[in-house]
Order: sequence, then C-alpha cells, then structure tokens
Amino acid sequence: MNSCTNALINFPLLRYLLVGGWNTLFGMGIYALLYRLCGHRAHYLVLLIPANVLAITNAFLGYKLIVFRTRGNIAREYIRCYVVYGLMMVLGAGLLFVCVEHLKFNPVYANAFCVLVTTIVSYFSHKHFSFAAPSVRGQEIDGDICSHRATEAVEFDRLQR
Repeated sequence: MNSCTNALINFPLLRYLLVGGWNTLFGMGIYALLYRLCGHRAHYLVLLIPANVLAITNAFLGYKLIVFRTRGNIAREYIRCYVVYGLMMVLGAGLLFVCVEHLKFNPVYANAFCVLVTTIVSYFSHKHFSFAAPSVRGQEIDGDICSHRATEAVEFDRLQR
C-alpha cells in the first residue's frame, strides 16, 4: 500500500474532509435538481429543506461508514448528527456576525474564516458526540441489550475476583 492510501485509511480527519467535499457537491447537485424539477411550483428557499435533509443524510452515511466507522445505534447517531449540524449553523452565523459587524472583516473573507472554524469544530463534535461510543456503564452498547448484559457479566465477574 502506498503512503497516500495509508494516510487516507489511518487519518480520519482526511477522510472527513473528503466526505465533506463530496457532500458539498452532492448537496449542491440535489438542490439544483430540485430547483430544476420543482422550482416553478415551489419557492427556492422552501427547496432548501428537502435538499438539506438529503445532504445531511448523505453526510451522516459518509461519516458513519467511511470516517468514523461506527457500529453504534443508527437512530441515536443520526439525531446527534442533526444536533451538530444545527449548532454549527448557529455558530457559523454568530461568528460571521461578530467578524463582519464588530471586527469589520469583509463578509467574503469572514465567511471563509467561519467555514474553517466550523469545519474543525464540526469534526470534533461528530467524533466526540455524534459518533462517540457510548460509555459501558448505564447505556446499551451498539443499541444491543445483549451486549449490555454481556458487559455487565464481565464487570460482575471482574468484581468477584
């Protein structure tokens, strides 16, 4: 295996950036398709709703299967993924406001800075929240109560020694 392939396999941040790049193109393409098919009947802003649902779902699948490679509870991770996306939207908007209104940055440069910041924060938020392995105590493992029971049995056995 060459060093580039090895870096891709062993470096989740690089995989995250590649999945994010793909998802950006996917989201733009979905919006363009929806606008072409439904733009004469639906307001262009309304079309952002289904486009974003599809783009976030696409990103979720990429993060789950390619970036973080989790086997956790799909529903829990999917909802947490939406929470992170919502928080990043608020963070990005707030940071953009501060940069433009208070620091007097050019809006285009300020937006580029905000994208950089939210990309970094988003990566760590997904890593440690959306796709984080649940703790062993008090939670199901991989959404499987049998795994939880097995973990309890191992812990009980360890305490008995």
